[in-house]
Amino acid sequence: MNSVILRAGTRYLAGLLLLVSLFMLLRGHNEPGGGFIGGLIGATGFVLYAVACGTRDARAALRVAPETIAIAGLLIALGAGLAAALFGDDLFTGQWLFIGETEDDKGLPLSTVLVFDIGVYVAVFGSVLSLVFTMEEEV
Repeated sequence: MNSVILRAGTRYLAGLLLLVSLFMLLRGHNEPGGGFIGGLIGATGFVLYAVACGTRDARAALRVAPETIAIAGLLIALGAGLAAALFGDDLFTGQWLFIGETEDDKGLPLSTVLVFDIGVYVAVFGSVLSLVFTMEEEV
């Protein structure tokens, strides 16, 4: 598509969609959202970029093959699930680490649940882009 307005607007909108997708990822543990919907929103930014500027430019902006991104996401999610085995718990049991813990405050909680959500985010992001880019290139 050769619309100057669409190209100019897409540059800003794609960045905004990526920020919103990260927000949805991080809020998804206690509220609606999470890795799946965050990955879909993030992929939407690159899909819009591919429609406006072409698949070749979108792949160049991504810098990594979407298939590689999807596989990395699966490995991150699997690593989060296997982390429970280090503590002798069942597969995918949530493990918590509190950074900066004091007597009055628990500190900053980090969990394998968040790592799993990040893996889902990356896997969905890569797989959707792989599918859309392949379909766009064949049309």
